[in-house]
Amino acid sequence: MRLINVRNGELKEIFPERVPPYAILSHVWDGYNEVTFQEWARRDTDEAVRRKSGYQKIVAACQQAINDKLEWLWCDTNCIDKTSSAELSEAINSMFAWYNNSQVCYAYLDDVDIRSTRATRSSGSADLKKNTEENNPALANTEHVQPLFAKSRWFTRGWTLQELLAPSREVFFAKDWTALGDRNQLARSISDITRIHISALRDRSTIWQYSVAQRMSWAADRQTTRQEDVAYCQG
Repeated sequence: MRLINVRNGELKEIFPERVPPYAILSHVWDGYNEVTFQEWARRDTDEAVRRKSGYQKIVAACQQAINDKLEWLWCDTNCIDKTSSAELSEAINSMFAWYNNSQVCYAYLDDVDIRSTRATRSSGSADLKKNTEENNPALANTEHVQPLFAKSRWFTRGWTLQELLAPSREVFFAKDWTALGDRNQLARSISDITRIHISALRDRSTIWQYSVAQRMSWAADRQTTRQEDVAYCQG
């Protein structure tokens, strides 16, 4: 497993028995704009890499980890050398455990643009409104945010299913890295969107109490690049 030092951006190989506390990023890939392992290695000398939105996303996640007093971050785009089939296979098989063992998961919803909702009015979810009014004054008018939250691509992707269920703590962020709330606070809204029972969202130990058929149904409408990835993305 490789982790990013959030202070200097350096990647470090970590032995399983010596894994430090780390944050982990969950996001939807944006094709060419993502930064690969090889590109990250030349970030200091290649301006084209630094201009990529994927680079800025990782930098912002590192800053959030610093805010949370964590020194390490994992991101699937630049922490895995995808030119190595063996490494990629190991990463896919370890993914659930890596999310499960993180201190916090940052779910970054790049299509939830808070700025675009300032002058918009629509109906919203009560618990999302309550959470953001109490804890995020900038999002007091969350009826503007809820429609974008519900329609985010993040909820339609196969791999983000395990990234939703595995972490002990998960915080959702809008495009500008404004915190929308954590998984517990937003459980009712997320349950409405995903049809996953609230108890599974609030207590991950209950996930395995649901039948295989029920868990398969959670992934039924989600998209993966390959059909066989559906099984992997459920952990």
